[in-house]
Amino acid sequence: MLIRQRIATLVCASGGAVVFWILQVPLPLLLGPMAGLLVAALAGLELAGTGSFGIYMRTFLGVAIGSVITSELLAGIFSIIASLAFVIPFTALVGALGFALFRRIGFDRVTSFYSAMPGGLQDMLIFGEEAGGNVRAMSLIHATRVLIIFVFVPVGMTIFWELDLTRPPGQSAVQLPLFEILVMCAAGLIGWKAAAKLGVPGSSLIGPMILTAVLALTGLINSRPPAEMLWAAQYFIGIGVGVRYSGITAHETRNFVLAGVAYSILVGSISFMVILVVTNILEFDPVSVFLAFLPGGQAEMAMIAVIAGADVAFVVAHHIARILLVILFAQAFAGWLRR
Repeated sequence: MLIRQRIATLVCASGGAVVFWILQVPLPLLLGPMAGLLVAALAGLELAGTGSFGIYMRTFLGVAIGSVITSELLAGIFSIIASLAFVIPFTALVGALGFALFRRIGFDRVTSFYSAMPGGLQDMLIFGEEAGGNVRAMSLIHATRVLIIFVFVPVGMTIFWELDLTRPPGQSAVQLPLFEILVMCAAGLIGWKAAAKLGVPGSSLIGPMILTAVLALTGLINSRPPAEMLWAAQYFIGIGVGVRYSGITAHETRNFVLAGVAYSILVGSISFMVILVVTNILEFDPVSVFLAFLPGGQAEMAMIAVIAGADVAFVVAHHIARILLVILFAQAFAGWLRR
């Protein structure tokens, strides 16, 4: 049964990717699988995630981020502290207004809190389930947030900055040393497993990123991952979002997905205001600020940063800060929510 569902998932995801590729939609290997699986879920098809293999494929994004980290880049991390400071009021405002929105809609307090927190989808589901929240509601709301933000981001970047997001994200594998490619593949697996063992949030991204950064700083890696590895990461990240809609019912669409749409509009509005403030007060690249303060999934936003040629370290630093802040909020308010 599970095998059939996974085959159906891969077929629908691949179909969406091919259609988006033919139509020359930006990021076809990312948005195509999301769209294909959403259509399949709404049609009533039973889908399933790709398991550990899909997670491993997504580690290549962490490898890509780590490979561009240099000693000069680390030395300049203190220059973005002023921008990072905006993450605190931004996260608090999104969480407070999101919580009020979900309570007004009629969700219980626990579900409202963990649905409103703009953290990592997996982390919020784990915390929310432990606290007694509605896991299905939280899953669909966060998946909808990521999906909507991610659909509009490439369109906005293409219109306002005329960026070409259809270009290859790097050199072909045949142009890079085989040894380095093998080291990158090993770094993805080892970094992910080690970070997961230590309980690091977003272990499939953070672990490979840190390990690859060490390898890059020591000179063992001198290249970014080949385009084929990043295409694979895009494809499986798209599947990870789209498969969340599997088994969706009309009731869930009305109550959970529409709530997610309303929340996405709220989050987008707050993000837009913060982006305007940061870009006007501080002298940072507008594209990087744009990607840093849109609370899509950290993996998805980092992937766009890599492809768009934005300041990857700047973008990732802000998303990591936001997620760590959300986890601290979640832990601090856990007792109050239970009471």
